[in-house]
Amino acid sequence: TIYNPPPVPTPLSAETYAAEAMAADMDPWIVFDSRNTPRSEFDGWLESNRPSQVYRFGDEDNGVSSVGWIAVVGPNHCPSTGDVTGLQESWDKLLASSRPVTFQTVKELALNHGVLSGKWLMHLASGFKLDHAWECVARAALEGKISLVKVSPYNPKAEGKQVICAYNQNFTDEGEVVRLDSFIRATGVKCPLSYKPDVYTYLGIYRNNRWKLCPTIYESKFDLECVPRRLVGCLFPHGLILRRGLWVNLKTGLIQSMFWQGIVSGICLVT
Repeated sequence: TIYNPPPVPTPLSAETYAAEAMAADMDPWIVFDSRNTPRSEFDGWLESNRPSQVYRFGDEDNGVSSVGWIAVVGPNHCPSTGDVTGLQESWDKLLASSRPVTFQTVKELALNHGVLSGKWLMHLASGFKLDHAWECVARAALEGKISLVKVSPYNPKAEGKQVICAYNQNFTDEGEVVRLDSFIRATGVKCPLSYKPDVYTYLGIYRNNRWKLCPTIYESKFDLECVPRRLVGCLFPHGLILRRGLWVNLKTGLIQSMFWQGIVSGICLVT
């Protein structure tokens, strides 16, 4: 008997990912806004809207509409004031010019137009672990530790994975990015995290984009060991790796150890 392996699925294009994200943003959201909703209603809301049980495309037979995202808005959340329209116009001009499209040129556009927000991403399989991680970060948002969190509803076309996003104001502020990671880890989340600036989302820069840009700029790994080990073979294009109080910034080549006394920097030992 000749075994014919199943065909390898063709990777989706960045344009397809961008179109799916835009469609989700435009569909109705399920939102708990802690700025104007009594906290006493939160537990019931959370129980009624477990992300593994909310379907992205609803159920027409039972009159259930599509859901784009499930979100919790923190009590101190301030909407972004960036000029997204101006950003996209400048992006079109950049593409029409002969300038290369790099992280630095995109960052320059973001700074010029004040589009600086970003988010840590958590990709988890649908089910109990996803629902538990969502509850952890959702409660952190309710308590004001995270300004905004959202989770994608269940989509049978998404290979059984859902994504949780936790936002901060400024992707260029490394200290702010690190603090947000710390808040997420403090809730008990142990899965790998990746960080994506919103400017990439607004400009349609996703996986498999034609500029070969990595859509995430930081990575965070959780390590149960108390003593950091030497890091070997950590080949992220750029970003940070967290190992129990140890950040390695692969853009600057610095290693940063977090102690109670503060941050001590030294030479990176990655081999």
